[in-house]
Amino acid sequence: MDRIDQVASALDDARAAARAVGFDLDSGELQIDADRPKASYAFELVGLTSAPDVAVIEAALEAVPGVRARIVFPKATAWITAPDTVDPDDLAAVIEGFNVRATLTDSSLRRRYMHPDPTERPLRRRRRLPWKYRRHLEEEERNLERARRAGFLGNQEDRLRLVESAQPKDLLFTARDLLTPTRLLVCVLLAVPVLLMSYFQALQFEGWQWLTLGLALPVVTWGAWPFHRAMVGGARRGLTALDAASSVAIIAATIWSVVMLLFTAAGDLGWQSQPKWFAFQHQRISEGELFLDVACGMTVLLLAGRLLTMRTRVSLLEEMDARRPGPQHPVEVVPRHRTGGGVEKLPLQEVNVGDDIIINAGELIPVDGAVVGGSCTISRGLINTGGRDLEQVKVKSYVYAGSRNLNGRIKVRVVHTGHRTRLAAVHRWVNDASIKQHRSTLLSTRTAAMLIPAAFGLAALDFALWALIAGNFNAAFATALAVLASVAPVALALSPALAIRHGIEAAVRNGILIRDGATIRRTEMIDTVVFNRVGTLAGTDMVVETVTAARGENPELVLRIAGALALESDHPVSQALVRAAREARDTGAGGADIPHWIDVAHAEIDGEGNFSGLVELPGVASDGTVTSTQVEALLWRPRTMSDLGGRLAAAVVSGGTPLIVRWKGKDRGVISLHDSVKDDAQEAVEQLENMGIETVMLTRDTYPVARRYADRIGISQVLAGISPSKKPHTVRAVHTQGATVGMVGDSSVLPTLRVADIGILMGDDDETDHITLSGHDGVDIIVLRRDVSAIPQLIAQSRRVCRIIDRNIIFAWGYNAVALLASVAGVLHPMAATVLMLGSSLLIEARSNSARTFRR
Repeated sequence: MDRIDQVASALDDARAAARAVGFDLDSGELQIDADRPKASYAFELVGLTSAPDVAVIEAALEAVPGVRARIVFPKATAWITAPDTVDPDDLAAVIEGFNVRATLTDSSLRRRYMHPDPTERPLRRRRRLPWKYRRHLEEEERNLERARRAGFLGNQEDRLRLVESAQPKDLLFTARDLLTPTRLLVCVLLAVPVLLMSYFQALQFEGWQWLTLGLALPVVTWGAWPFHRAMVGGARRGLTALDAASSVAIIAATIWSVVMLLFTAAGDLGWQSQPKWFAFQHQRISEGELFLDVACGMTVLLLAGRLLTMRTRVSLLEEMDARRPGPQHPVEVVPRHRTGGGVEKLPLQEVNVGDDIIINAGELIPVDGAVVGGSCTISRGLINTGGRDLEQVKVKSYVYAGSRNLNGRIKVRVVHTGHRTRLAAVHRWVNDASIKQHRSTLLSTRTAAMLIPAAFGLAALDFALWALIAGNFNAAFATALAVLASVAPVALALSPALAIRHGIEAAVRNGILIRDGATIRRTEMIDTVVFNRVGTLAGTDMVVETVTAARGENPELVLRIAGALALESDHPVSQALVRAAREARDTGAGGADIPHWIDVAHAEIDGEGNFSGLVELPGVASDGTVTSTQVEALLWRPRTMSDLGGRLAAAVVSGGTPLIVRWKGKDRGVISLHDSVKDDAQEAVEQLENMGIETVMLTRDTYPVARRYADRIGISQVLAGISPSKKPHTVRAVHTQGATVGMVGDSSVLPTLRVADIGILMGDDDETDHITLSGHDGVDIIVLRRDVSAIPQLIAQSRRVCRIIDRNIIFAWGYNAVALLASVAGVLHPMAATVLMLGSSLLIEARSNSARTFRR
């Protein structure tokens, strides 16, 4: 009866909660807005002592309209999704009706108060806040107010991204929002007649120059406003605007032309002009010349060049955002509690790990998971780790968020969702790389910004010298204008950053995550690649090759004890031992003398990677009875030839990877394991050697075994007999000999990766947990692919990106030096200088864009 009373009380509380959120129990109508967003809460439960209570509490919670609940009994935690109009205190009251105390977790409490119900009075809610959250909220409001005053307003993520991307803070770029196709189109329509009348005397009717002035004024004011705004903003804030020289050139050319029209013969109705692109003769210029064509042409060319640049800079982050479904994305979920089939559509944010979802043809896969039903062809999406864009998937295949189902219908069991998917993890990696790259390009942008004041000073000096020496202000102004028109700081500032960004994104698309531009530069300098044998060169599957027992020992017992000691490890060596021991047990090898199961107590793994523990072995007493004796056993790997002798020593060096089984202080047998070489390992090593890179294999095996394995692949040097704890010291020793070391290994050698010049973590593309290692210091690169060929491709990509950057910088400085000298010498007409400036910028841009190509 107590349980019935508790249920009745809980139902009463549920009805009260339903009325509180707007549900009319009499009419059965829901008064709340069904389209309102949902909120998720986590409650810690105290007093939940009975597992059967879980289903009753879940039912009571889900009686509240719009609420879905799931209680994890072992962790005493309730996960609840509800409309944001439902107060979490009401949900806690429902739970407490079962004599279970419910408390919001800190994360849920903070999320609740950072996004309050807009219908509730802020002051009342703020009084209910704990002091630490109230202080955080006040800080958020101050940041928001500063953002308003600065002229931009967006969500928190956008503000943080904008603040980070504003690095460096000593120069100013032209606002991209003002560079629109409409502005370019209007300027082209107005500028074309100006250019035609300026360059063809047949079109110069009486008063044509005044018509060109009328057409040019909107172009040089409204059309060139993005550049003028950047120049004025930079002057007001004490910054250098990269388009300041072009803005000043446009304004100066316009003012000069207006003065010429008002105060010289250029304003006469019968006056004609014929500008020269290359001013080897200055007769026309010295008599006076209009430069409205320069002002209009420069505006149009700059607008076109910037728009073209913007269209070619669609980043990987933007593409990933387009493929990442939102929290409200509808998903077909197969309910766990329903046995009669059918699906229900739920928002993605309500999908939990372990749920089964249906993906139809043409739909994006929103989660990471395993296929448990159906088959189809999927497009791998933006991150291709298999070499082919299309892949056939079936039951037991693994799929990732961002992939697209091209045909068929599959059921996927969710393994990772939301921020834990591989797509989200890679998005964070690329975003962090972009932020670090903005910081690292400070030197190049500062250097490019120095061109602007230098161009102003050179133009002023040029004007003064031409005026004093030639005695002609018209020629002096033409050469000074050419100086301002020819300088190209934007390409010099952005070409390194653009090439690095394209290089990083191209690598990411091919399953290689590079931390930042500095990592690319260090990777280019690698001259020695050290491979940890396990996890890189060797395949994932190992098999027991031979079992050699000492004289008087049973080889089956040696194998069984080895499998028992290695049972708790997930290393490929341990898995091979356990698998072989179980197969021998199932087949009955060894007969009745070998125990069916061997218990291990106090199992441990030491720093050398050796397994130890206490095992139960059968023994025969003097009276013939069989007893169990607990003995200390050890599974260890030899490092040198002197560790063993006799028959066991020969077994250690004659086969594959050796392991020694010892108990009661005596070595009882040697187990040799065979691991296959990856298919592309030999080709990859050959590519590295052809690139002038020395290859080294690092392993715990004895030298004869390691040398034999390395010869199969073609590796130059072998560092054998190195225990896991000594591997970092060994890599340091290689570095102290003058080598720039790239260390390649899996997660088992993370300390070794940290001490190398470049630490390259190789993972398995069927798992995503290793991506969380991106926060570890020293892991500079993560390879999501299984193939060894990713390593030479990575180094080749780094060298190619660095080569593009170096040649771009040389070309940019060379162009600016030659163009400025030609302008000062009076060889270039200002319009020709403008065309050359834009051409050089687009050439550097095109070379930077070539870093997008990743050669597999």
